[in-house]
Amino acid sequence: MVAGEVRELEFWILDASYDVVKGHPVIYLWGITESGERIVVAEKNFRPYFYLVPENAISDALVERVRTALHTFKVLSVNAIERKLFGRTLNVLKVTITDPRDVPKAREVAAKIPGIRDVLEADIRFYMRYMVDTGISPSSWVLAKVRSAPVPNGWRVDEFFELVEAPRSLDKKSTPRLKTYAFDIECYNRYGEPDPERDPVLVISRTGEDGTVIFSQDEGSSEKKLLEEFVNDLVQYDPDVILGYNSNRFDWPYLLQRARVNGVKLSIGRNLGEPSQSVYGHFSVVGRANVDLYDYASELQEVKVKTLENVSEFLGVMKKSERVLIDTNKVYEYWDSKDKRSLLLRYAGDDARSTYLLGQVVLPFGIQLSSLVGLPLDQVFAASVGNRVEWFLIRQAFVFNELVPNSRERGEETYKGAIVLKPKPGVHKKIAVLDFSSMYPNIMIKYNISPDTYVPPEEHVDPSEVWVAPEVGHRFRKHPPGFYRKVLESLLEARRRLREKMKTLDPRSEEYRIYDERQKAIKVITNATYGYSGWSMARWYKREVAEATTAWGRELIKATIKKAQSLGLSIIYGDTDSIFVQFDEEKIGRLVEYVEKELGFEIKLDKVYEKVFFTESKKKYCGLLADGRVDLVGFEAVRGDWAEISKEIQERVVEIVLKEEDPWKAVDFVRKTITELSEGRIPLEKLVIWKTLSKDLDEYEVDAPHVVVARELKRLGYRVGKGAKIGYIVVKGAGKVSEKAKPLISVKSPDEVDTDYYVKRQIVPAALRILEYFGVKEEHFSTGRRQATLSDFF
Repeated sequence: MVAGEVRELEFWILDASYDVVKGHPVIYLWGITESGERIVVAEKNFRPYFYLVPENAISDALVERVRTALHTFKVLSVNAIERKLFGRTLNVLKVTITDPRDVPKAREVAAKIPGIRDVLEADIRFYMRYMVDTGISPSSWVLAKVRSAPVPNGWRVDEFFELVEAPRSLDKKSTPRLKTYAFDIECYNRYGEPDPERDPVLVISRTGEDGTVIFSQDEGSSEKKLLEEFVNDLVQYDPDVILGYNSNRFDWPYLLQRARVNGVKLSIGRNLGEPSQSVYGHFSVVGRANVDLYDYASELQEVKVKTLENVSEFLGVMKKSERVLIDTNKVYEYWDSKDKRSLLLRYAGDDARSTYLLGQVVLPFGIQLSSLVGLPLDQVFAASVGNRVEWFLIRQAFVFNELVPNSRERGEETYKGAIVLKPKPGVHKKIAVLDFSSMYPNIMIKYNISPDTYVPPEEHVDPSEVWVAPEVGHRFRKHPPGFYRKVLESLLEARRRLREKMKTLDPRSEEYRIYDERQKAIKVITNATYGYSGWSMARWYKREVAEATTAWGRELIKATIKKAQSLGLSIIYGDTDSIFVQFDEEKIGRLVEYVEKELGFEIKLDKVYEKVFFTESKKKYCGLLADGRVDLVGFEAVRGDWAEISKEIQERVVEIVLKEEDPWKAVDFVRKTITELSEGRIPLEKLVIWKTLSKDLDEYEVDAPHVVVARELKRLGYRVGKGAKIGYIVVKGAGKVSEKAKPLISVKSPDEVDTDYYVKRQIVPAALRILEYFGVKEEHFSTGRRQATLSDFF
C-alpha cells in the first residue's frame, strides 16, 4: 500500500492500548487482517471526558465555574447534554479534556466545585471508553477507513495505519488463525516455594504449532542465556496469544525479577515493551493476548484441586497416565541429579504441551466472551464474573443513553435466597430432573425488576402500576421497560437466534462451533446478571432487585411443586431452579405444559437418573446416569480439604453402590484400602491434606495443623504467607493432630504415617457418608459383618 493512501480496512481486534505522544493521546488497536497481516491502527482524535451532575439547573455561571476550576487540565469543551440515570432524565455537563492521565485529578477537583453534586464515568479506562463509544468490541471484526503510515521504529507488525474515520463493528462470526505459544517455567526450590530474589529459573519449556522446545541451564550455560533464548524464541515465533497456567501470579512476576537480576530485558511486546501488571492482576503484553488459563480453571467447580494435570485430564486434553508427573516440591532434587534431570525436562515439556492443548479447548469460548462483554481477550478470564457483567452493562448503558453509576464499596447485605427442599433420603430409581430455563433472568423480565424501576417504600404510586414481590413487598414499575429488562431481553433473543441458526449447521463445522461458544457466553452473562445486582461492588447495585428476584423464584418453585403433587408426581428434592421427581413421561409432560402456559415460564427435562442416592442433608446427592457416568454433588470427594485417598474412596464407594447395588462390596473395597495403607502401599502424595492460609501467619491465634506446618516451613527457609497452600501428613506420635502434622517434604517413609488417624478421620468418615444409610457402621470395616443388600433400600 502506498504511504498516505486512504482505503477501507477490515481487521480483527486482538488488543488495545494507548499512549500519550507529544502531549496528545493515541489509541492503538492491534489487529489481524483477513490475509493474516499483523497490524496497528492508530486513533489520534479521540479525547477523554466525564460527566458532572449539577445540584440544580445548569447555568452559564456554573459552566464558567467548571472551566475556571479545571483550567489546568486543558479543557477542550464543557457542554450541557441530556442523559438518564437509573431511568430518570437529567441535564448534565460533559467535560472533555486533553490528557487521559489527568482524568483522576480532574475528577477530584470537579467534585469540590460548588453546585456539582456528582462526577460520573471518570473511572472508565481510556481505550475501553473508545470501544464503548464506537460500539466496537475486542475479539471481533471491524471495518475502518484508514491512511497508511510508516511503522514505528522496531515495532513488530506488518503495517501501521492511522484512522480517518471511526471504525464500525461487523456482524462476522469467524475468527482469524491465531498463533498461540504456551510456556512454563521450573525454578530451583530447595527451600520450598522458590524466591525470585534468590532462586534461579532452571527450565523454560514452550509449545507452539512447530512443537515443543525446552530451554535449560545445561552445562556451560547460564540463567542469563536461558532468559535471552526464551525472549528470542518468543519474538521470532511472534505469537498472537501467549498461554500460561498461573502465569499472572507466578511465571511473569518471577521472570521479570530474574530478568532484572541478570540484566535482561523481556522485550516481548509488539511495541518492544516488557510484560506489565494491569487490571485484575493480569500481565499485559502489548499487541498480544497474554492468557492465564488458571483464571478459567478457577471457575471449574467440578475440579477442586486445580493443578494443571487435574484440569487437563478433566477437560480431556491429556491424561495423567500419558505424561510425566513428579513431586514439584522436589524439582531441585531432579535438577541436582544427573540421572533424574532428563525426567524433569520431560515433565516441563509435558506442562507446556498440556497448557497449549488446554488453550485450544478454552480459547474459542474466551474469544466469544471477550467479544460479548467488551473486555480484551487477555483480561476476560482474569476479570471476575461481576466485572464481566458490568462491562457488558456499561456498553448497553451507552446504547440506551444511560449514565454509568460510580463504583463504591459497600458492606455486604444478606437476603433470603433460593428455596432448597429437604430431600427424601435413600436410593431412588428413575428420577427426572426438571430445570427452569434461565429462571432468574425470565423473572426479572416478566416483573420488570431493575434498579431504575424500583419504587421506594415512601413513594406513592397507583397499585395497578407496579408489580409487588411476594414475601418481601418490593415494588417495581410495570412501565417503561427497565434497564435490566431491555438488556436481558436482547441477550435471550440473541441466544435464541443463535440456537435456531445452529439447527441448520453441521455440528462438525467451524461455524457451528463458533455459534455454540457464542451462545454459551451469552448464557453465562445472562444467568450472572441476577447475582450481579446483589454484588456489593456493583455499579448498578440494588439489594431489593436480588431479594425480589429470589422471592418470585421461591413462589414459582412452590407453585410448580404443588401442581406436580396434584398430578401424582412424587417430589424427591428441589434446589433453586430445579426439581427432582419420579419419572413418569405423561405426567411430566402435563407439568411442563402447566408451567409454560399457566405460569409463563419455560421448564425442561434436563436428565434422568437411573438411580440417585440422597442423604438427609440438602445439596448432597450422587446419581447414576444411563451412560454409566456418576454425578457426585456436595460430598467430600469434591472438596479440596480432604486427602486424595478419601476422595478416591468415596468416588469408588458411590460407583459400587449405584452400579453393583451391593454396599458390602463397597465395605470390602474400603477394608482392602485400609490394609494397603497399613502395609505402606499407599503413595504418600495421596495422604497429603491441603489447606490454604487465609491470613498471614502472625494473625493466627489457634494452632491448626496447617498453621503449625506453615511455621515449620518458614523456619526451614521456605516462603509462606497469606494465600499459600500448605500440604501436611499426619504422622505417628502422641498429642493433638497439630502436634503430629508434618510437611510432605519431611516425611521420608510410609512407616511414619499415623494410619489410625487416616482410617478413623479420613477413610472411614468419607465412606460412611454414603454407607451408613445402608446399615454399615464403623466396626464393619474391621469385622466385615454383612447385613442387608441394596435392594432392601428402594
